[in-house]
Amino acid sequence: MAEQERTVTHQEDRKRFIITVGGEEAGYATYVERDGVRDFNHTVVDPKFRGQGLSSPLIKTALDDTRERGFSIIPSCSAVDHFVKKNEEYKDLLSK
Repeated sequence: MAEQERTVTHQEDRKRFIITVGGEEAGYATYVERDGVRDFNHTVVDPKFRGQGLSSPLIKTALDDTRERGFSIIPSCSAVDHFVKKNEEYKDLLSK
């Protein structure tokens, strides 16, 4: 079975990043933005897509976008917190 295309999109108007698999929304990461800081407060992967390793590319894209825009982060969501702890290259994004 061929792997379906995965795409991460930033929905700025909804303050979230979504990941789609084969064109179907599979998960999202939401944030609140204030004073140059994005507080990533919730990450969800739809139960039917769990176990496919979708949260990492979703969070990575969200944090890469955050860095490009010059923001820092608060990882209120445990998934984002765990990702940052496992990936040292993102620790510089943590809000002081």
